[in-house]
Amino acid sequence: MVRDAATTPVLPGFFPDPSVCRVGEDYYLVNSSFEYAPGIPIWHSRDLLTWTQLGNVLTRETQFPAGVSAASRGIYAPTIRHRDGTFFVVGTNVERGGEQFIVTATDPAGPWSDPIVFPGLGGIDPDLAWDDDGTCFLTYCALDEALRPEGGSLPVIAQARVDLDRGIRLEDPRVVWRGSGLAHPEGPHLYRRGPWWYLLTAEGGTERGHAVCVARSRAIDGPFEAAPANPVFSRRSTGFPVQNTGHADLVERSDGSWAMVYLGVRPRGFTPGFHVVGRETFLGRIAWVDDWPVVHTDDVLPDRADTAFIDDFSSARLHPRWVSPQGALPGPHPDGGLALGSHEVAVRVRDLRWRFEARVDASAAVSLRVRLDERHWCEISLGSGAAEVRARIGPLEASVGSGPAAGDVVTLVVEAVDATHDGPDDLRFGLIDADGERWIAALDGRYLSTEVAGGFTGRVLGLSARGSAPARVVSARYLPLGED
Repeated sequence: MVRDAATTPVLPGFFPDPSVCRVGEDYYLVNSSFEYAPGIPIWHSRDLLTWTQLGNVLTRETQFPAGVSAASRGIYAPTIRHRDGTFFVVGTNVERGGEQFIVTATDPAGPWSDPIVFPGLGGIDPDLAWDDDGTCFLTYCALDEALRPEGGSLPVIAQARVDLDRGIRLEDPRVVWRGSGLAHPEGPHLYRRGPWWYLLTAEGGTERGHAVCVARSRAIDGPFEAAPANPVFSRRSTGFPVQNTGHADLVERSDGSWAMVYLGVRPRGFTPGFHVVGRETFLGRIAWVDDWPVVHTDDVLPDRADTAFIDDFSSARLHPRWVSPQGALPGPHPDGGLALGSHEVAVRVRDLRWRFEARVDASAAVSLRVRLDERHWCEISLGSGAAEVRARIGPLEASVGSGPAAGDVVTLVVEAVDATHDGPDDLRFGLIDADGERWIAALDGRYLSTEVAGGFTGRVLGLSARGSAPARVVSARYLPLGED
């Protein structure tokens, strides 16, 4: 099967808002993480095609305190940059009034510093760039009404000089760009190429109207002129299988060519189309025509990303794929495996069709949940010799099936399989016990989609104890089913 960059993500699953930088022959990439902790996954690649997760940037309470108020809040749209031997990640914590913060490291695998916070720059999607004399500029999507005169309702792109050594803002923010005319100008990034400074933005909203726009100036702080072909990239109003394309970042390769990472979604099912694994990271190639970027997505990709894993939790530290919407990760169980508490420990769904198995100790109550947010989930739970499947869709919660469970160790199973009712997929729940494998219930997957639930995240697979007693997970296994 030929895989092209236009339809195949290089980072499949809920890894949105990609930002990338290059150091020598190495590329480093970060994504938004929203309510999930540890926050901001960080990746390494040598070719922009195959990525390995190094870890997460925000791993301590002093960096990202637990207790995010709701789904799709928390950490928004980080940018990663490198200068003089130091990596910088700048992002937004919307739990703290949309403050912009910066963390640094000399090793991208960490540890990363505690945040430097810049008050008075309320908004989202910050970027860092340095001019010729080394002055650092923080550019961001401003939501402050004071920067939107005459009652304007759209956000604007604002900028301020900052001193990273002292952790202070050197001036009040000023507007540098109001967008090309589409809704929601955001996600700014600045680049120097030859005599020009390029300002890349996301516009149109992160739904079906999403687009990449660009402007340029002779100076880092403008004034900026819009590209004549804006938006320079979008899939809006097409039948293309990847939609919502936007929120991009550019990087210059070591050979002088340029590439672009951007987010997209893969909707499935009948209208309006339902995307369920979240906004994913895709790769494009940049050609420069009349000193403007032109995006191409016809590159052939290597084999699909290896998303399968088996985890027996024998290591003292969890693999960085594991996160929690409540901010606390469990430790090892004294009898081996993982000791679950009431907080979910979760992994992102990476494929359109997949199977997940959790082998658990049946002596305590435990649940396996497919979660989009706290109001949209389906789960199979085990306790007192029985398994039950429950679902919550908005304010409604109900039991949709149950059955006996025999043995001391039981494997809880959930699969995403082809849809039977015009949805994106069916989610079917079952178990493997002393009597073999059997299915208990199946549900239409559209109810765990962003088009139904809203928000900015994708599905995760969460494990937790039910009740006050801790539960033990012996192992977990994830497998893609077929070709995406």
